[in-house]
Amino acid sequence: MSAFVVDWLNLLIRWSHLIVGIGWIGTSFYFIALDLSLKKREQMNPGVYGTAWEVHGGGFYHVEKYLVAPPALPSDLIWYKWEAYLTWVSGFLLLIVQYYWNANSFLIDRSVMPLLPSQAIVISMLSLVGGWLIYDRLCKSALGRSTPVLAVCLFVLIVGAAYLFTHVFSGRGAFIHVGAFIGTIMAVNVFGIIVPNQRKIVASLMAHEPPDPRLGAIGKQRSVHNNYLTLPVLVMMVSNHYPFLTSHPQSWMIVAFILLLGGSIRHFLNRHEAHDPFLKFAWTLPVAIVALGVLIAMTAPKEMALQPGVTVSDADVLALTAKHCTMCHATRPTHDGFDAPPKGVMLQTTAELVQHKDQIIAQAVQGRAMPLGNEHGMTDEERKRLGAWLQSH
Repeated sequence: MSAFVVDWLNLLIRWSHLIVGIGWIGTSFYFIALDLSLKKREQMNPGVYGTAWEVHGGGFYHVEKYLVAPPALPSDLIWYKWEAYLTWVSGFLLLIVQYYWNANSFLIDRSVMPLLPSQAIVISMLSLVGGWLIYDRLCKSALGRSTPVLAVCLFVLIVGAAYLFTHVFSGRGAFIHVGAFIGTIMAVNVFGIIVPNQRKIVASLMAHEPPDPRLGAIGKQRSVHNNYLTLPVLVMMVSNHYPFLTSHPQSWMIVAFILLLGGSIRHFLNRHEAHDPFLKFAWTLPVAIVALGVLIAMTAPKEMALQPGVTVSDADVLALTAKHCTMCHATRPTHDGFDAPPKGVMLQTTAELVQHKDQIIAQAVQGRAMPLGNEHGMTDEERKRLGAWLQSH
């Protein structure tokens, strides 16, 4: 398959992923906000837990929530499920096109672990399935009865997965797999728990039987989990654009602080929507600020100094880039995955190296995002030499 066809597949699937993902996130945020804004009123229909009055687009809406379900349901009941299903399907297709199809370039870094593409793909698939099974078991265990304990367990599970991924895949591959790991948990929550429970409730009503209230409570628990995981997973999905995240030597710790940052922001917004007293959730702001501060400090650029007296000539740096860079970044790339230089960046001359100095330092000196897959084993010493030459120009 030509690179042109793969690029179009990548674009169309990525676009689809964004469209359905925005829909899923929108419904998640809306229904949690709606749930938190419900109020008990003097006059409510039998079985109603709470109501909310809303205004949008020039119209007024009156919404009622039943704690279990109303005595009867209309035939045109609206289900919110396809956004979640299609987000996962399009995301997995994108994983195939971007990371499985180009495993040697994007998924594997032989300086981390020398894997065959088939081995990396099997590890990827097993980790996504295994992550869901462990999470589901935790939720159904005695630990799942305590929200704080379960939250800590889920945090440890995701950070543990991040540690595994960063010791198996490339930096980019590791971060995108943390996102896929979380996304799989979220999607299967909808497909395997929330919607089936809703179907059982509907079936009970149709059979004129009282629904099991536990089914709704379980569905609500998983829905809240999805809501709190949304902000961190969004960072993982765009992480391949930020080598200061993916190339950090302790990038699994970066994941931990992103979880803390995103989770605390989400909790602040949720409790604000619930109109709780500010002092009850004010603690989320210092937690978010500290987490962000740690992330900034951890990712701050560091000097890579050469041994005193060592110099790097133009000939030295051109030999280095010919070995590691110009297979892709040339007028006519020789790498199988490219028929044109990525982003139009060519690195065949000293003038071109100076022109793209800041990008090179970020991607290949301070970070390890480049060369893709580190196919020819660029060493730390070579990165220092390249950085020293660039900084002297």
